[in-house]
Amino acid sequence: MLLLLVAVAAIACGVDVLTKVAALSQLGDGSTVPVLGDLLVFRLVFNPGAAFSFAGGMTWVFSLIAATVVVVIIWYARRLRSWGWALALGLLLGGTSGNLLDRLLPKEGAPQGRPWGQGVVVDFIQVKYFAIFNMADVFISAAVVVFVLLILRGVNIDGSRTRAGTPSDTDGSSESE
Repeated sequence: MLLLLVAVAAIACGVDVLTKVAALSQLGDGSTVPVLGDLLVFRLVFNPGAAFSFAGGMTWVFSLIAATVVVVIIWYARRLRSWGWALALGLLLGGTSGNLLDRLLPKEGAPQGRPWGQGVVVDFIQVKYFAIFNMADVFISAAVVVFVLLILRGVNIDGSRTRAGTPSDTDGSSESE
């Protein structure tokens, strides 16, 4: 399962980085590229905040949270026995790593003079009447969907299952009667 987590994380982070490089090179002049009319367009934005440009003045907090998420996933990776959790954690690790790299590394065209760890994230996918985001955000959102499905199905990180509605040992019921 560890191999699956690493592969998914590497692919997700790689796709995120490559699409951001493409966005910087193709959209750096301020151009907008319609993909599906005005419903979906590519437009370069430097985001100092979290997903959907939330809390732009707290960039260092998001860098710290992202670094913590990466460390926690690596710590829990040794307990993985479920391909679903490996997929979800790989998506989360890849997306989080992609945005963390953005915050840590300077990029051409971005606002300069920001302290290390407080850089901006490259966003470029804009859906009409919605936020502007990047592929890392897509992978993080997909991870959340997989997490919810795994929890609803009762799948634990170690591959065991929890059955909903099963009486627990502490509820006073006894099956031996």
